[in-house]
Amino acid sequence: MMQMFIDWLGTAQGWLFETVVQPLLFHLGWGDITEEAFEGTEWLLIGICELVILFSILRPLEALIPVHTFTDKRARWNDFIYTVLQRVGVLPVLVFFTLDPLMDALKAWLRLEDVQSVNLETMFPDMPPLISFALYLLVLDFVDYWYHRASHHFNWWWGLHSLHHSQQNMNLWSDDRNHILDDLLRDTVMGLVAIGIGVPPAQYVLLVSASRMVQSLQHANVRIHFGKIGERLLVSPRFHRMHHAIGIGHESRGKGTLGGCNFAVLFPVWDIVFGTANFSPEFARTGVRDQLPQTAPDGTVTPGRDYGNGFWRQQWLGLKRMIEFFGKEPT
Repeated sequence: MMQMFIDWLGTAQGWLFETVVQPLLFHLGWGDITEEAFEGTEWLLIGICELVILFSILRPLEALIPVHTFTDKRARWNDFIYTVLQRVGVLPVLVFFTLDPLMDALKAWLRLEDVQSVNLETMFPDMPPLISFALYLLVLDFVDYWYHRASHHFNWWWGLHSLHHSQQNMNLWSDDRNHILDDLLRDTVMGLVAIGIGVPPAQYVLLVSASRMVQSLQHANVRIHFGKIGERLLVSPRFHRMHHAIGIGHESRGKGTLGGCNFAVLFPVWDIVFGTANFSPEFARTGVRDQLPQTAPDGTVTPGRDYGNGFWRQQWLGLKRMIEFFGKEPT
């Protein structure tokens, strides 16, 4: 089944490249990057499929069983822009043309140094493709847990990552609401790990896509949970919403101390094992504490921190927060 899907994807990739991408490249005079563009077409195809599936399934669910009523009608649209840029637009191109050559150079250097990756399919030749896919997914998710937890531990990093948490109107597109630098850093880390454990390129595309689809569900404005047992097997919208809860999901031991709960990306087992799980049954209000207005003892009200409403302002303010928080506690 896995091989059949990979074969189908390859066929669709070839058709899209020959029909649309290659003619466009030659028309623009970019024929010297056809090989790289062919590889990038696979990510483009996967991204388009994801958008269609997410809109067809999660958007109706948000209308049918929402957690909250939107206070800012632009919120979903702004996050949708992030998703388009991330999955079929500018950001994949940026990542591809900056990281892919570096990854190729690294793999070539490792081969010259006779450094062998830990390839599960080589170690266990008779392992079914679905089993190897599941094991690779588990390993990458373990790394993702610690990466995510680290972004809540270091002040400068939280300055970037807090953009993701600043959405007070969570929706199915909110997963991709991230700072560009944060995305580049994560893609680099996960790419290096994938190379290190020998993930085949065709499987890596599907691993990333599977993870992104589940994360879109987690962020959706849907009143869904998986029950007492299911909540401990796969991260649900309710479980992840607690991670975005104001004053809970990104704080520990009181105001101003970074930490939080529910860092798992796919499998809550990591939160359970490392003591960061919070299975509270509430669908919490989301956002960052410093977004809220502060009232002084004398009654003076100080407006909350501005995280920006549009893409470019959010990116700029993220850089400013990173510099502000560097070496000191965020306030």
